[in-house]
Amino acid sequence: MTVNLAQKYSSKVDERFKLASLTASIVNYDYDWTGVDTVKVYSVETADLSNYTKSGSQRYGTPGELSDSLQSLTLSQDKAFTFTIDKAYELEQEGIKSAGAALRRQLDEVVIPEIDTYRISKLISGAKTTASATITKTNAYEQFLVAMETLSNDKVPIIGRVALVSPSFYKFLKLDDTFIKNSDLGQEVLFNGQVGKIDGVPVIVAPSSYLTTGVNFVITHPSALVAPVKLNEYKIHMNPPGISGSLVEGRIIHDAFVLSNKKAAIYVNKTTAAA
Repeated sequence: MTVNLAQKYSSKVDERFKLASLTASIVNYDYDWTGVDTVKVYSVETADLSNYTKSGSQRYGTPGELSDSLQSLTLSQDKAFTFTIDKAYELEQEGIKSAGAALRRQLDEVVIPEIDTYRISKLISGAKTTASATITKTNAYEQFLVAMETLSNDKVPIIGRVALVSPSFYKFLKLDDTFIKNSDLGQEVLFNGQVGKIDGVPVIVAPSSYLTTGVNFVITHPSALVAPVKLNEYKIHMNPPGISGSLVEGRIIHDAFVLSNKKAAIYVNKTTAAA
């Protein structure tokens, strides 16, 4: 005799962990790409100081034409995705493949991490200063202070600085006796992923997969990285021609650029490469 055991499928989906955008606080949107795919940004030079002469016709010195440079910022990232959900599956699987929920999952798990990772890679590659160190629980805080000192010497505003740190660096920092005695992370949280502040600087712990290999931490200022999103379009088509069910489509045009005169606002600390 054959016995068929009853089966039951839960309507609850075993969702994967996800993160909200970690880069919203480290970029700016100061330039407008509406109607174009390239924006050109001028940088204007300054004149040197000289001694004033109390005689002659050029008492202020010999005038020269003030020079400038031009940086072209062309959008290169035009990404898209699409998938279908057959109406029968949506009905027979207790609604676990709802188009709206599936689209939200696609944004949380694919689109947002893609944009964050891309922006961080541009930030790291565009840094003026990249230092190497082997981080331990005895030097983590010192390395952070060295970065802060470098940024201050480059006249980067203290207010507005943000740190992206790896989980490993964060661990060593918490174990560093010098840090424990002289500072604390505080508990004021303003940004996604923020775990507190170090000496007034918001600290965001980013997964190692978001950072270039070997990066311990990055300290930056939002003025350094321009991150335009020209198009951000997501659509759910119900019963389009040829499909009984939902067709989901999405497209995003974006990019990230480090401004030429703001490179000094980015400091990267990487693990010393093995010999």
